[in-house]
Amino acid sequence: MARTHGTKVRRVRLWRWRRNPLRRRSDLIEAWVLLATLVLALSAAAFAGLATAAAVDGALAERRDRIRAVPAVLTRDAAHAPPAPASGNEDDSVWAPVRWTAPDGTGRTGRAEVEPGNKAGTAVTVWTDPEGRLVSPPPGGAEARFQIVMAGVTIGGAAAGSVLLGGRLVRSRLQRRRLGEWEAEWRLVEPSWRKRMTG
Repeated sequence: MARTHGTKVRRVRLWRWRRNPLRRRSDLIEAWVLLATLVLALSAAAFAGLATAAAVDGALAERRDRIRAVPAVLTRDAAHAPPAPASGNEDDSVWAPVRWTAPDGTGRTGRAEVEPGNKAGTAVTVWTDPEGRLVSPPPGGAEARFQIVMAGVTIGGAAAGSVLLGGRLVRSRLQRRRLGEWEAEWRLVEPSWRKRMTG
């Protein structure tokens, strides 16, 4: 809301909270809606973000507990193996056939990421699940922290955005209601103004 003195326009802060004859009940309700929306958005962001980060951290820890590193052997040279998809690593790894022993003692074969210069018979490390199947290595260190933080920030931001959107919808309904009240009051006042202008 702006207040004018001569040609200078001065902003009146927190005008909805101050008592004045122009403040309507809907103005005060809107002020409370704004305050509640901000508090709820911050609370929802913090709660959802921390809960999500804890859940992702727990899921990664559970995955680290379930899978294990086992020794394997290259069955063919890795020189002509197809390149592995970019995984953020600086080294250019390739997919090569490997052989390892499952927890039940049976021999298994499959493809794993290895360094491109390795020869057949080279010992490598692969990750397997409890059934002995190959799986990708669990994220650790900076990669795990990045996943935890990004999950928390994303879900926290989504929760805050939902609350802010809900507050915006409530405020738009209040605005429409206020405009309807103004229009109804103008219909009552307008005839007397017309008489005054024509008389």
